[in-house]
Amino acid sequence: MREPPSDAQVRVAVVMGSKSDHEVMKECAAILKQFHVPHEVRVISAHRTPERAREFALGAESRGIRIIIAAAGKAAHLAGVLAAMTTLPVLGVPMVTSDLGGLDSLLSMVQMPFGIPVGTTAIGKAGARNAALLAVSILALSDSDLNQALKRYREQMQAEVERDDAAIRQEVWA
Repeated sequence: MREPPSDAQVRVAVVMGSKSDHEVMKECAAILKQFHVPHEVRVISAHRTPERAREFALGAESRGIRIIIAAAGKAAHLAGVLAAMTTLPVLGVPMVTSDLGGLDSLLSMVQMPFGIPVGTTAIGKAGARNAALLAVSILALSDSDLNQALKRYREQMQAEVERDDAAIRQEVWA
């Protein structure tokens, strides 16, 4: 088993309000791993462990964290609580819920009051992936190797679409 990165290396914190969010947030961690971005994954609840959330947010920057990705469902206060206690960028990932399908989570995050922004992605796995890619984009502003890796990633996506287009066009006329 590989050792997790030391606190001195971690640049992105992936925080979820509940262990049940982990299945979705694995997608986020997978993208960060793909880009070799040192990160940590934590379970911290804004409601059940408010003091831990406070300590985490207040100490994140001094530990070298540059971006926090926070996932939560229902009231989805985790991203806003963390954002209120740090000037680091906080990206929110709304989780699918049994009550309103994640719309409750999305609205809780996206409707942050003026002054304490939370960048909010799509609900669920697509949002988890996009939050990681957004974090990579932010880090790539000051890391030319990461910037090149992101450009290659996008070129690969473009090539996949072009291959799919050619295959479909050939199938239609076969």
